[in-house]
Amino acid sequence: MLFNNDRIKYHHADDHDHEHGHAHDHVHPHSHGDSPENKDEKTLKILLLHWVNHNESHEEGFREWVDKARAIGKEETANSIEKAIEYMKQANEMLIEAKKHM
Repeated sequence: MLFNNDRIKYHHADDHDHEHGHAHDHVHPHSHGDSPENKDEKTLKILLLHWVNHNESHEEGFREWVDKARAIGKEETANSIEKAIEYMKQANEMLIEAKKHM
């Protein structure tokens, strides 16, 4: 996915960011009816899921460093990282809740 002019564009065969060349285009222009609000709504839905997935992708690395911190005697550091993991889970729950209201 690319961030381009505040829009998300996916790399796939039909990213709807190009001319379609439909045979009937000469009769009436082809439009997807994407108003700026509609595009923002689509983008927000994608971003909400992206943020959850991104946060989850960090959890394994965080847990690894909890173990390493404990191995070097940094218990408070390990505890703080564990707390951060829990806060991230709570943040993900809120992002998922936000997505439900879209």
